[in-house]
Amino acid sequence: MTEQSTYECVARAWVEHEQELLAFLRHRMRDADAAEDLLQEVFIKAMRQGRAFCDLDNPRAWLFEVARHGVIDAARLAKPHTELSDELAESLPAPEAERAPVDELDACIERNLPRLEPEDRHILAACELGGQTVRAYADAHGLTLAAAKSRLLRARKRLRDRLIENCGVRFDDTGRVCCHAPGSGS
Repeated sequence: MTEQSTYECVARAWVEHEQELLAFLRHRMRDADAAEDLLQEVFIKAMRQGRAFCDLDNPRAWLFEVARHGVIDAARLAKPHTELSDELAESLPAPEAERAPVDELDACIERNLPRLEPEDRHILAACELGGQTVRAYADAHGLTLAAAKSRLLRARKRLRDRLIENCGVRFDDTGRVCCHAPGSGS
């Protein structure tokens, strides 16, 4: 799919749903200017999706989901907040600077992802890192949805095995990463 046809795909969906989206946003936000600003943000996000947007089964649902999340984010930002007095702020414990153990795996993943087979790297990069849906990946690569899901599951397992072997990753009783040795392994 060419860049031109990608833009045509987004433009076609936009023409079909723009007025409905704007009405939705105006109703939820009660501020017409803020609703129009958010509408433009939704359009920009659709354009940034590029080909992935054109591969969506239901572009309307995607647009409304992005718009709904935008409304939620705007509401969170609009909530009033009160500044803490210096005395109260000093009595609170200092925030932890430490990241969660799973967040510390980025360097290990960067070292081990290139060592996977190209097929594994490709699906992990597209679906896990790039945000592409498994369905869109399957459609783009001539796979059934079940085959793409199976391929992704196997790729995740192989990456997990490499992280255990090369980075000393360990899991707690619930299956979450509890710790690892960032400098260990190759």
